[in-house]
Amino acid sequence: MTDRVSAREKGRAPGRSQGGPHPKGHEGAPAGPGGSLDVPVGRGAHFRASVARIVPLAWPVFMGQVAMVLFATVDTVLVARYAAIDLAALAVGAAAYITVFIGLMGVVLAVGPIVGQLFGAKRHEAAGEQLHQAVWLALGLAVLGSVLLIFPQPFIALAQATPEVTAKLRQYLLALALALPAGLLFAAFRGFNNAVSRPKAVMVLQLAGLALKVPLAALLVYGVGPLPALGVVGCGLSTAITMWCVVGASWLVLRRDPFYAPFAIFGRGLRPPDWPALAAQLRLGIPMGGSVLIEVTGFASMAFFISRFGATPVAGHQIAANLVSLLFMVPLALGNATGTLAAQSIGAGALHDARRVAWHGVEFAALVALVLGTLVFFAREGVVRLYTGDELIVAAALPLLAWVALFHFVDAMQIAAAFTLRAWRIATVPLIIYATSIWGLGVGGGYIVAFNVGGDVPAALHGARGFWVASTAGLAAAAIGLVLFLAWVLRRQRDAGTSTGSVRTERTRSG
Repeated sequence: MTDRVSAREKGRAPGRSQGGPHPKGHEGAPAGPGGSLDVPVGRGAHFRASVARIVPLAWPVFMGQVAMVLFATVDTVLVARYAAIDLAALAVGAAAYITVFIGLMGVVLAVGPIVGQLFGAKRHEAAGEQLHQAVWLALGLAVLGSVLLIFPQPFIALAQATPEVTAKLRQYLLALALALPAGLLFAAFRGFNNAVSRPKAVMVLQLAGLALKVPLAALLVYGVGPLPALGVVGCGLSTAITMWCVVGASWLVLRRDPFYAPFAIFGRGLRPPDWPALAAQLRLGIPMGGSVLIEVTGFASMAFFISRFGATPVAGHQIAANLVSLLFMVPLALGNATGTLAAQSIGAGALHDARRVAWHGVEFAALVALVLGTLVFFAREGVVRLYTGDELIVAAALPLLAWVALFHFVDAMQIAAAFTLRAWRIATVPLIIYATSIWGLGVGGGYIVAFNVGGDVPAALHGARGFWVASTAGLAAAAIGLVLFLAWVLRRQRDAGTSTGSVRTERTRSG
């Protein structure tokens, strides 16, 4: 196969420069023979070049995500030393907040692929306009989310909390309702900056937020001097104060850093709502948010069902779940970086480069996950003993960690493919794939297997292991579906580019 690249596809793709909105270009190369997805001559060299572009954008995202995970860890450690009732309120309240925040955040992050394409096309003022619309979207969604947190009866009923826990829970969620608007506004800032190859700006603010959160939470939870001990409510207030400080710092960065001057973000105040622009963000954001929500609820529901088997099985599950969550930060960052580069190349008209970096990004995420998963598999007993010395819990966790390796591998493939598809503003088909595979096969299948609903499930698959087997199968189905769909999208787009190039060549010859 000889790929005839059209004149539009020969444009220069944006690179990874942190220095300004006119980054150094990366020249795409025509595809070589034998590949169905533009596999070029010197594939190894091109793969390394793609990786060299992905990694500088990925590691700041990884560090920032770890900082956000540590927000919750700090709250858990502090409240666990305060009171059992507060810890119970934290467990239920954190789950409620995450459910609301993650779903709404996924909608706001739709600004990323849109801005990425505009940035690649060097339409900087249009990209800046999209940030204004993302602010309106974040504020509107914050009203909806805050209402759910202020009136949390559905979460209380689901948790069947005691009156003592319910009282603490209501106060905690009220404090988090103050944090939600700031969290969504920062999500708009984060999506915009990742799209314009500035993830370090986001990382610095996330790490600074963590540095403020730790002492502030300790002061509010335990009290000092005239300041009363607030327990779990102090965790919520510290999160709210921290997030609003981070939003204020984000505003200063946008206003004072000369990098953002070409985007014309300031000078005319907050622009009025642009309904077509908001509709475009919602068309992409709603399925994006739905996909994220399905992932979170599908994974979180395992703990709810496994808890029915007793304290030891759920403790073993918690160790495996925590490890998977930490490992997930790596492909999440790689997928984010890959989607950013692909969107920028699409905007620049370098479609061949977009296809190549997209496919290489999925391959690289899978390769890294394979290495990490293999290390976890062979070191699983030592890893478990880092968490606990209880032999019963160790025995419950070890079989699950054997599945963690495969779980992480397919998890990496599906998230990398999903981020890459978003670069083409494709999110509805992935939503359908997620719903059928994660909710259907993973949660539904896990319930049938773990509880032996049909009566003929092998005993080795009963209990927590059955849920992990089914969840791994569900993620594998999602990964296969998303990667195959991505391959179809890339092939179809390549063929359209080849046909266009052929037509232009014939017209040139006839002229």
